[in-house]
Amino acid sequence: MNELLFEIGTEEIPAGYIQPALAFMEQACAARFSELGLESGPIHTVGTPRRLTLCVEDLQSRQPDRRVEHIGPSKKAGFDADGNPTKAAMGFARSRGVAVEDLQVVETPKGPYLMAVEHVQGRETIELLPEILEGLIRSMVFPKSMRWANTSLAFARPIQWLLALYDGQVVEFEVEDTVSGNTTRGHRFMAPESFVVTGFAQYQERLQEHSVLVDPQKRRRQVISEVKQAVAGRTSEGEPVLHEGLVDTVTNLVEIPWGVCGSFDEKFLELPDEALITSMREHQKYFPVQDRNGCLMPLFVAVNNTRIEDRDLAVAGHERVLRARLEDGLFFFNEDKKTPLARRIDALEGIIFQQKLGSMKEKSARIARLAGMLARELAPDLEEDAVRAAWLCKADLLTEMVGEFPSLQGVMGREYALLDGEKPEVALAIHEHYLPLRAGGELPTTLLGAIVGIADRIDTLTGCFAIGEKPTGNTDPFGLRRQALGLLHIISGLNISLSLKAIVGYALKGYGELLGHEPDEKIVDEVLRFIRLRFTNDLVASGTRSEVVEAATSVGFDDVVDCLARIRALDGIRSQEEFTVLAGSFKRIRNIIKDNTETAVDPDMFVEEAEKELYQVLQEVQEAVGPLLEKREYKASLRAMLRMKEPVDRFFDQVMVMAEDPAVRQNRLNLLTALGQLVLQVGDISKMHVEG
Repeated sequence: MNELLFEIGTEEIPAGYIQPALAFMEQACAARFSELGLESGPIHTVGTPRRLTLCVEDLQSRQPDRRVEHIGPSKKAGFDADGNPTKAAMGFARSRGVAVEDLQVVETPKGPYLMAVEHVQGRETIELLPEILEGLIRSMVFPKSMRWANTSLAFARPIQWLLALYDGQVVEFEVEDTVSGNTTRGHRFMAPESFVVTGFAQYQERLQEHSVLVDPQKRRRQVISEVKQAVAGRTSEGEPVLHEGLVDTVTNLVEIPWGVCGSFDEKFLELPDEALITSMREHQKYFPVQDRNGCLMPLFVAVNNTRIEDRDLAVAGHERVLRARLEDGLFFFNEDKKTPLARRIDALEGIIFQQKLGSMKEKSARIARLAGMLARELAPDLEEDAVRAAWLCKADLLTEMVGEFPSLQGVMGREYALLDGEKPEVALAIHEHYLPLRAGGELPTTLLGAIVGIADRIDTLTGCFAIGEKPTGNTDPFGLRRQALGLLHIISGLNISLSLKAIVGYALKGYGELLGHEPDEKIVDEVLRFIRLRFTNDLVASGTRSEVVEAATSVGFDDVVDCLARIRALDGIRSQEEFTVLAGSFKRIRNIIKDNTETAVDPDMFVEEAEKELYQVLQEVQEAVGPLLEKREYKASLRAMLRMKEPVDRFFDQVMVMAEDPAVRQNRLNLLTALGQLVLQVGDISKMHVEG
């Protein structure tokens, strides 16, 4: 069967490390097999907190013989004027184990070079596997690794055993005094003994017999089942809140799940739902329970890693731990309510936003200024509420609840604002200005929340670029890429038409003397280029063709909503044959007119019928397209422009643009420039032309 089974047995690995480690094992093995010329069937990975396991089906039993070509020095460097080999040629031949007379001369893009052909005899797979598997262990990277005893190996947790079988035979190797074998271990407490393994199917069956569900998907389903059963055993009125992230975490905290349902004092329901859920989920990994109306009940579910013999005792232990957490949360909540958000604003002076960009109080003032400007442009009746929400949006950073649970920033701001008597719209905007929290996350539901969120992100982007704190390579300490994507998703998701250049310029002026220099228009351009790059990458990653995005953004990106409308129009028409031909002609037009910007055309100077016809059609299209462009009906505009395809073809067939008469030549250039400027109001379609 030629099956490879490899298990790394360890101490308990953190839950968040397991899936990335399994993905690495699969990818690294596939790459290594390909490098060695070994073919294989499907590669599977499974794992628990105590094991990372790889299974490869139908792994080729022997490496094929290979012909490897090695390029050496150039022919000029390898042979002298008389054709005798130089030291360079002899050294190259010797390094490759061939005679110098066996060297070949091959043509490369750089000219003739020497080549040595090496015939490599394939090795048995069982001989290659020790090096492959040890290399896999040593190359694995974790967010945090550790060394133990006197070992030099860094790994997530100490390695306790190694299982390595190929075609039922032990792959013999050793890593830091741990020798591979044919045994694995069951559940640490419920079935700790070792047992012999013969293959992957038997491995999974025997582990289940020893209280280990090694398949993460199967274990995940069992976690959900246990949680639901635990609630059903306690009440028929409730159901668990199955947060996907928590289910994933719990799945990788246990080798086999056992759920129990406990309760807590109803007084804790006074806490906001998010605070109560976060307290259970983040610290204790407990699942909340809600009734049929979606209201939280004073119940929770804990998932254990061992079978529960005395459920009452287990439940009491979980309840005692959770009670302490909830008492803290309720105390923080009650203390926070004593100080309204508005009275916390001055204290924001003590929180530094960025050393060169001032305090959070100064940032709040800038956000308020920007939010007011945006509201005046988008919805003047919201200006007062936008400024109020912006002033208050960071005040909850000083609360005890946010200090304990940073993920509740904005959420607690909303709750405290409501308790303070602020308008519900203002309270909701305080929460929503943080949205989206991640790519693809929930967007603000209100324009007020969107305005404050846009102002916050623009302020951060502009300030960081102004002081030179730009993302480089893999470093982005202020999360500016995420900030830009969030900004774009808010604008596009809520269809908010605004001038990015205007608001970035306004934001830059808002920093005043804090920057130590006058506002520089180059900074505005840099911020816009950065946002545009995020916009382009995001669209291309989601499936939009890059040339379509480039065609639209290259002629204008100031208004994201407008740019998206032009992209959709261009993408919808690009497959039409007439458009493909027009795009090719437009590319020719762009090359001919170059830097000409004049569009004044004198019909009396036309000589050829083709140029008269093109001018006539251009005037008709301009008249038809003008109102469509004003309404941003770009699809209809492009369809109207397709009328110019045949007149343009005839123009190029029958008219010499670069006529000897300078006046005639300029008139024809102006005609083409006018045509080009019409098309450029939608996009530079020359970028969508593909040479045949």
